[in-house]
Amino acid sequence: MNHYHIAVIPGDGIGNEVAPEGVRVLNAAAEITGAFSLRYDYFPWGCEYYLKTGQVMAREGLKTLKDFSAIYFGAVGFPSVPDHVSLRGLRLPICQGFEQYACVRPSTLLPGIASPLANKKPGDIDFIVVRENTEGEYAGAGGRAHRDLPLEVAVETAVFTRAGVERVVRYAP
Repeated sequence: MNHYHIAVIPGDGIGNEVAPEGVRVLNAAAEITGAFSLRYDYFPWGCEYYLKTGQVMAREGLKTLKDFSAIYFGAVGFPSVPDHVSLRGLRLPICQGFEQYACVRPSTLLPGIASPLANKKPGDIDFIVVRENTEGEYAGAGGRAHRDLPLEVAVETAVFTRAGVERVVRYAP
């Protein structure tokens, strides 16, 4: 049997609702299959942590996370904390620091769920979106100039390297 040590970062808002349910699903899968066991450590990092400490994650956060089998990340964001603070203080360091370059999101219609896609039924739509997760808008190449002035401007530059594009294309099924 394989044993996995999971770092859980619920984050903020809905992350605190979604993460416990996700852990329940993971535990159920472990129990049903009997193929693996899971052990969790929880980290309070996110915007509320930032408001208390001035940091979105602990200073040695990446070092702390490096020995875990996986990182289960809820969601991060808080109305009183600008998005770039949480993005550059938690999400980008984790994705870029551990080369988590592929964001994989299955998309399928489920039985019993009303769909805005008229006349479609389960089986008609079943695909996987694979998105680059460390480059593009996640490169962190942007910022603001002339802050709080009438001519304030925000710039966001998407960065796509040949290596980054090729690796996510090769990863995609």
